[in-house]
Amino acid sequence: MSDIDPPLSPSAIRRRRLFYRANHRGSYECDLLLGGYVAKHLDTMDDSELDALEEVLELVDSDLAEWLTGRQSVPDHMATPLLLRIVAAAGK
Repeated sequence: MSDIDPPLSPSAIRRRRLFYRANHRGSYECDLLLGGYVAKHLDTMDDSELDALEEVLELVDSDLAEWLTGRQSVPDHMATPLLLRIVAAAGK
């Protein structure tokens, strides 16, 4: 028997990378709020939701923190279904 783990699938690698990025944003608020949502929902996200998550992860951290904490509303042009679900979950 070998102690070497089998290689991860491309999907598993992508999910690990997204999980890491969601939990290491640069601001503690985003790490908690965005990372918490991703930890809870990542395993059930399909490819289109993973694509949408990648778009959220590209947003400027200071803007995202304002939206997640409710200090500002998400602008209409940025209000994707996934981002709105994340913001709603952060407000609970």
